[in-house]
Amino acid sequence: MSATMSLPRQVVKKFLAKPQYEGEGAVVRRTIGRPELKYFDPFLLLDEFSISAPAGFPDHPHRGFETVTYMLEGAVTHEDFQGHKGTIHEGDMQWMTAGKGIVHSEMPAAQGTQKGLQLWLNLSSKHKMMEPRYQELQSKDIAEVARDGVKVRVIAGEALGTQSPIYTRTPTMYLDFTLNPGANLQQLIPSTWNSFVYIIEGEGHFGSTMSSSITAHHVLVLGPGDGVEVLNNSSELLRFILVGGEPLGEPVVQLGPFVMNTQEEINMTLEDYRNCTNGFEKAKHWQSQIHD
Repeated sequence: MSATMSLPRQVVKKFLAKPQYEGEGAVVRRTIGRPELKYFDPFLLLDEFSISAPAGFPDHPHRGFETVTYMLEGAVTHEDFQGHKGTIHEGDMQWMTAGKGIVHSEMPAAQGTQKGLQLWLNLSSKHKMMEPRYQELQSKDIAEVARDGVKVRVIAGEALGTQSPIYTRTPTMYLDFTLNPGANLQQLIPSTWNSFVYIIEGEGHFGSTMSSSITAHHVLVLGPGDGVEVLNNSSELLRFILVGGEPLGEPVVQLGPFVMNTQEEINMTLEDYRNCTNGFEKAKHWQSQIHD
């Protein structure tokens, strides 16, 4: 794989994600979606969340994008106004396409602290008003490959010759890597895509300059190139996600959980939500059972 990488990407921006409160008592470390990195086409938001009952994310709407929830520890129960309900546990992934409208709730399903990552992935104008859908993978069904001190869980896209079954409307890769001490990695990334790294634990060197070691809870925006080089020269495990996606190149107008292309579309979305129309019909009499 490394033989075909001609231009390794460099880290062009990095910052530490500091804890902040969101939802109802939930603590998140936000990277994409904050002033330092408001939008990184096609990515709208990345949160590392930490919730303990009774905190969580009670009934709230979405339109115009997808949410990808990946559990790191514990479990979260989700329920929506279409009757879809379930629990995702450590290592499980839920890829929810909100499309024209979802109202749902995400609450802790176990005692103690539940931790995970949630990524918001924009949809192109032609897909923003599609019917909602879910793709879910239990931990045991996520492809996992280990080679030369590198382990990867392939949530979307391809790595080490293994491909995820997840269908991504916006072409996307989402890879969970763990590198043993001393291990190194060269991973291809399509040259036209935007890409970033979020470090979950440990520390490592990223990019071909390898100038300094970068620690947990940092986001690293990668510059142009066709792949990334990573080295773990510490004595601890290094775990991070590598995410890349094809830019949409479309205007973005966002109002909280609604993401459209124009202000007129946002105004219409607010009207639809208030009037329970055009995708939000079931919101009129719905209230989740997992949150009183």
